[in-house]
Amino acid sequence: MATNRTALVVRGGWDGHQPVETTDLFIPHLESSGYTVRVEDGPAIYAEVDYMATVDLIVQCNTMSTIERKEVAGLRSAIEAGTGLAGWHGGIADSYRNNSDYLHLIGGQFACHPGKHPDELVGDASDNFIDYRVEMTEAGRTHPITVGIPDFDLTTEQYWVLTDDYIDVLATTTLPAREWDAWSRPVVCPAVWTRQWGAGRIFVATPGHSVEVLQNEHVRTIVERGMLWASR
Repeated sequence: MATNRTALVVRGGWDGHQPVETTDLFIPHLESSGYTVRVEDGPAIYAEVDYMATVDLIVQCNTMSTIERKEVAGLRSAIEAGTGLAGWHGGIADSYRNNSDYLHLIGGQFACHPGKHPDELVGDASDNFIDYRVEMTEAGRTHPITVGIPDFDLTTEQYWVLTDDYIDVLATTTLPAREWDAWSRPVVCPAVWTRQWGAGRIFVATPGHSVEVLQNEHVRTIVERGMLWASR
């Protein structure tokens, strides 16, 4: 396929989300879809205004970390002008906690991932791996990103996210109120959503803690479609 589009992969932050391995999983898909791919290890590139104007798609996997004011301004300006932004899990929904402008851009922020029963905790990451279901919304059943995807089950971190209503929710997940939880009723959270920002599109999927999760056939299909949908 002729290459005529540009994708920027920005990865880094907390190593537990495997930013190199997970983005490497999708780079071949981008290249086979006609993108020249550039990889950066942090958000400094966002401040390079002239370059950002040439980018059709940003794929970000950068959990926590920090961002400078000029970097987030460059990111927002690029998206407003038509650059797409896509990502999964903490690499997009738990990035740059120091900057409220970034949180406003994304429309959803990780709050917690409820764990197992206290008697089952062993003190490692598996404490937060629970069984849960991702359920398509009515909009999701016909959207290009999720059409044909059934409701499906995962065993991994279930994200409780704080969101606003300027998102288009394609899939949700319900966090139960268990006897050891502090909340008293189930909470429904977006699991896949999109957002229009100026001329640009944003795609977020909360599943994606590891390569293993992203290799789930439904998660991988959603992410692959989401990246292309978000692109200029």
